Amino acid sequence: MNVLEFQKVSFRYAGENSDIIDHLNFSVEPGAFHCLIGVSGCGKSTIFRMINGLLKPNQGEILVNGVPIGAQKQYCGYMPQKDLLFPWRTVGENLALPLEIRGGLSKRERRERVEEALRDVGLEGCADKMPAELSGGMRQRAAFARTILTGSDLLLLDEPFSALDFLTRVSMQEWLHQQWRRSGRTILFITHDVEEALFLSTSVLAVTETPIRTLREIPVPLERERSRRDLTRPELIELRESMLDALKRQVRT
Repeated sequence: MNVLEFQKVSFRYAGENSDIIDHLNFSVEPGAFHCLIGVSGCGKSTIFRMINGLLKPNQGEILVNGVPIGAQKQYCGYMPQKDLLFPWRTVGENLALPLEIRGGLSKRERRERVEEALRDVGLEGCADKMPAELSGGMRQRAAFARTILTGSDLLLLDEPFSALDFLTRVSMQEWLHQQWRRSGRTILFITHDVEEALFLSTSVLAVTETPIRTLREIPVPLERERSRRDLTRPELIELRESMLDALKRQVRT
């Protein structure tokens, strides 16, 4: 069974004359890591907002694990571009929010799960720090840990590293890939960075037209265990240039 499925989904923003999503069908298999790429304003974030229920399709249906999303709660975790950590709460209190919302755990149990999540992302001992005490990369790791604590196997990451400096972004990409391999979760990741998409993805989902009627799936010819040196392989360089050329053509049109 697919983790995620779009069935003839259409969406139009109020006041617009045409759909931005038009009878879109696509599916995502369990344990995949798909980067979603396309030019700015093409509708990538709209797809995410429909998946997490912030927007409702005008037509069609979205299924997670075979069940319509309208009949479910907490079926996906969502991490936006900004970490959105509340500055007046400690890092641990920020991470505990999904557990508080879900309920059913004592304060001690929540603390234990938060500390375990912080250890998993390399932030052991940071539970009592304030967000302002963390670097940009540390804040993003904390935000990822909070997303994990939703308990969802489907994670939506919307350009989470775009505001970071180059070296921190590269480090975070490597770290995230390790986290994904270890956890086995299914990840959809929006990016404008073709190299980032190739490094992270099992296959890339490319938006090639607006309105979005289909997503072009581009397999990435790398094993799940990979390094950045693999991006220098001739077939990866050729694929990167092909994808860049396709994006440039969309900008010109």
